[in-house]
Amino acid sequence: MTMPLLNAVTGPGMRIILHVDMDAFFAAVEMREHPEIRGRPVIVGADPKEGKGRGVVCTASYEARVFGIVSAMPISKAFLLCPGGVFVRPHFNLYSQASDEVMEIVKDTSLQFEQVSIDEAYLDISQVGNYSAARATAIALKEAIRNKTGLTCSIGVGPSKVVAKIASDYRKPDGLTVVEPDSVFEFLFPLPVGKIPGVGRKSRETLHNLGIRTIGDLARIDVQELIALFGKWGAVIHDLARGTDDREVRQEEGYKSISREVTFEQDTSENIILLQTLNEMAAELHAVLVNEHLRFRTITVKVRDEHFITRTRSKTNERYSDDPHLIQQFSQGLLPELPEGKKIRLIGLRLSGFEPKGPRQTTIYEFLR
Repeated sequence: MTMPLLNAVTGPGMRIILHVDMDAFFAAVEMREHPEIRGRPVIVGADPKEGKGRGVVCTASYEARVFGIVSAMPISKAFLLCPGGVFVRPHFNLYSQASDEVMEIVKDTSLQFEQVSIDEAYLDISQVGNYSAARATAIALKEAIRNKTGLTCSIGVGPSKVVAKIASDYRKPDGLTVVEPDSVFEFLFPLPVGKIPGVGRKSRETLHNLGIRTIGDLARIDVQELIALFGKWGAVIHDLARGTDDREVRQEEGYKSISREVTFEQDTSENIILLQTLNEMAAELHAVLVNEHLRFRTITVKVRDEHFITRTRSKTNERYSDDPHLIQQFSQGLLPELPEGKKIRLIGLRLSGFEPKGPRQTTIYEFLR
């Protein structure tokens, strides 16, 4: 059943939201540090071991993506697709420092700033007054990031967070897409339904079975059908399909948690892949702890299985710590507590319960997904 459409993102007092997303960030930083590998297919991740490696890809440069290599792909498959590529082990401290450089520039653009990951942030730039000025602001921001860091980003501008985020991915790399309120439906509706944040492979398959392939298809269906399939999440994605998203741009003071998640290209039950992926995430989060002068007490492992059921397990240490070996030990110890016999599509690692360890930098990392 289809429903009539009303543009819910127009009207007085509308917001102008900007989303900045760095291009192939880890790979771009590696190429900045090592100019000799620029223009080559660069794959950041586990050691491929001549096609026998058991880890995953963290990030692939756009030259590598031509070969079909994507994040969370088994590194062995990446090697088979591109044996002549440049395979680089990740250097998370380096990426954290580069993120600091970028986010200091982004924060200067607006008082309303929200960093959502190491390479993404939202700005509320409603104060510029109109979309012509917003475009000029985005162009100036792109140029400032390129000139000061040597890195490129893609920017989306729209009347809500979801529209801005989808727009930032529209013309990658080094893209700029501005979606004005009266063009939201025209922009969103032809796009594949998987472009909506949070709609992964399993959700796409379910929607495709209903004949829902585009965002427009999703927007037109009766929301009750989606709720019957997905529960409350069905109502959420129905709103997002229409560009309706009233979440504010807001960076909370202090730290609640820092986290990292990986969605595998193919569901896996191989323990070695899960453990190695946890180790990669642990190294990245430890880099954030060191950079931000923090110690943690609680660690949480999250898995989402092939049936889209999400489970978490946590452990709290008696003392605060920033020991990287403790992060690995805790996370590996929690994994066996999660149900066996299911293939895993997503795995996540979160640290929380912080105390400062001496002075810390001003950048705030809230890897909240």
